Amino acid sequence: MPTVLVTGSSRGIGLEFARRYAALGWDVLATCRTPSAAADLQQLALQNTKVKVLALDVVSETSIAALVQALNGAAIDLLINNAGIGGAGIELGAMDLPRWRTLFETNVLGPAKLTDALLPNVLAGSLRKVVSVSSTLGSIARSTGGNYAYRSSKAALNMTMRSMALDLIKQGVISVLMSPGIVDTDFTRGGRMPKIPVQDSVSGMMGVIDALKSEHAGQFLRYSGETVEW
Repeated sequence: MPTVLVTGSSRGIGLEFARRYAALGWDVLATCRTPSAAADLQQLALQNTKVKVLALDVVSETSIAALVQALNGAAIDLLINNAGIGGAGIELGAMDLPRWRTLFETNVLGPAKLTDALLPNVLAGSLRKVVSVSSTLGSIARSTGGNYAYRSSKAALNMTMRSMALDLIKQGVISVLMSPGIVDTDFTRGGRMPKIPVQDSVSGMMGVIDALKSEHAGQFLRYSGETVEW
């Protein structure tokens, strides 16, 4: 069976990806910053031996190097860059630059460095797919103002991973950006906008991922399959 590595697997979208792929019989490498504190993920691993929990802090090059060493060249068919943080509250009159930098380190530099570090593992896989979870809030064309830090971090992720995708496809790796929609998780709790269940979002994304072809490389896709404006 194929192997998927999912970052940010302790809760929300990442946890649901781990749960769903394990249910399909995939080998799941589920990473998070603090495995000992990830109760739901640990329970999933106890219930399904296909799930292996690994420590990973995407902003730490030391942590990324340790993960690469622990994998010891194991093939990864699908890499899902899901780990990310929000930046609500960084607005006009509240320019918290240290926090803004942290968003970029987590949401942009982390996925880029990890994809680069795990490229030999992805090339060793049979599917050779990379998915980076973005957001329509990173769409410049659709911006409605506000939320500067998060919007800019996702826009930067889009540019970084699209550029990388155009290089990766030359090696047979299909890399795309995906918007999961406004998902009902801890990440969006408190917001008044309509939300979709995490199960529906992940189910949709898995369908899109399964259907990815070389012509999709570098695209920005919604969980429902439509193309998102940059």
